[in-house]
Amino acid sequence: MRTDKGFKVSASEARFGIHYKMKGVTLNVLDIKISGKDTDNDLAVFEQTGLTPNGGPPLHIHPHQDEWFYVIEGDYIFQCGNEKFYVKPGDTIFLPRNVPHAFIQLSEKGKMIVSYLPAGKMEAFFEVTDRWTSAPSSEEVMKVFADHDMIVVGPPLKV
Repeated sequence: MRTDKGFKVSASEARFGIHYKMKGVTLNVLDIKISGKDTDNDLAVFEQTGLTPNGGPPLHIHPHQDEWFYVIEGDYIFQCGNEKFYVKPGDTIFLPRNVPHAFIQLSEKGKMIVSYLPAGKMEAFFEVTDRWTSAPSSEEVMKVFADHDMIVVGPPLKV
């Protein structure tokens, strides 16, 4: 389905009013700004508030999605393939599909706009991580990533 009407999502709000609180891998809040439901799954856009200094996802691959980030607040190091990039407010980084990537948040707090092209199963992924009540095992992390079309290929980045 694709929406045929424009819409606005205000600051500090999420499309459909759901603030996903990722627990376990990192402590982040993800707000849908543009849903895959709006774009016939062509695009999903999230605002991610990072609350995990020195934390980030494991090195992983999206076989079917490109991903890009725009940093609003905080400092990060991203790895894309064998390259590492220092990323600060105002910077954009593009992560092509099928290339291993990860990031680590260097600052106490961070905020980024994250887009997935196509949307894939990312909304469903954040729904699952929102339900975690304790840190998952590495096996559970790998399974949840795999269930949502991502492949874990290494550990999270270290400072």
